[in-house]
Amino acid sequence: MRFKDKFTILYNLLVILLFTSLPAKAEPINIVAFGDSLMAGYQLPQGEAYPLKLADALTAKGYDIIMSNASVSGDTTSGGLSRLDWSIPDGTDAVILGLGANDALRGLPADITRKNIDKMIARLKERNIDVILMGMLAPPNMGSDYEAAFNPIYPEIAEKYQVNRYPFFLDGVAGVEALNIEDGIHPNPEGIALLVERTLPSVEDFLRSITD
Repeated sequence: MRFKDKFTILYNLLVILLFTSLPAKAEPINIVAFGDSLMAGYQLPQGEAYPLKLADALTAKGYDIIMSNASVSGDTTSGGLSRLDWSIPDGTDAVILGLGANDALRGLPADITRKNIDKMIARLKERNIDVILMGMLAPPNMGSDYEAAFNPIYPEIAEKYQVNRYPFFLDGVAGVEALNIEDGIHPNPEGIALLVERTLPSVEDFLRSITD
């Protein structure tokens, strides 16, 4: 065998060894935002919804993610539970769960809200899908009894299933006229920007917890 042929064979073997020894590139994290109008981007310009702006912020920080928005305006926890299985596709790694605001606004029984959120997280966990729960608080006008029944739902379920939680999704935005559209309920682009800023550290902690 000529020296040139031996060199070619050796070179090819080295190339094969080099590429087989390199670690495989990590797949992007597939995230689904699963909420109501607060995440769907109600009356906002295209591209301004919370999940999309959050995705921009995460990408800017170097996270390799694919964000899908499966939020539906007007959805309650009952509606979310009924569509959960077909709205969260196979291959989903993580869900940002943000339902319950419409339950509270309508004064729906808190025990129903609790059962629905519990069932949604249980189903996602059965599918090995990680969850960060975006907490909600009852509006003050619903009264202290309703607040006492509704507000503990999110921390208690998060504790039960050991999932990440952001205490109150609308923190810093709820009730601030300049940060909401005319209805005073749904965030405007400035409100969305603040939501992203405030929730980003918790979402980053969540992503680190599922990739470490």
